[in-house]
Amino acid sequence: MKLAFWILAGLLAVFYLYAGGKKVAQSQEQLRPMMGWVDTVPMPLVRVIGVLEVLGAIGLILPPLTGIAPVLAVAAAIGLMLIQIGGTATHLSRGEASVIWLNLALLVLAAVVAWLGTAWL
Repeated sequence: MKLAFWILAGLLAVFYLYAGGKKVAQSQEQLRPMMGWVDTVPMPLVRVIGVLEVLGAIGLILPPLTGIAPVLAVAAAIGLMLIQIGGTATHLSRGEASVIWLNLALLVLAAVVAWLGTAWL
């Protein structure tokens, strides 16, 4: 269980550090080719989403690694699930049902990480 948690949490953390970091650091023009939805969402909200993703990635790894409040990893996984629910809703509202597969995959992975975290943390 611990090994599965660390593998999945590590994969999610790497993904969210990358995606969240891009949202925090890049301009709307730089994000547009990969994330067309940034045209319909105010940039401050895009930045907030990016910060939440980075914090979620840190929250998946740091608390269990240090042993300080490891239950925060479960909270981080649940928060990342909420972000993906919002992402799925955004894509569906834009008529982009064909691209929600990534949102759904990340949602399921975060749910599994949350479940694994409750099993041993």
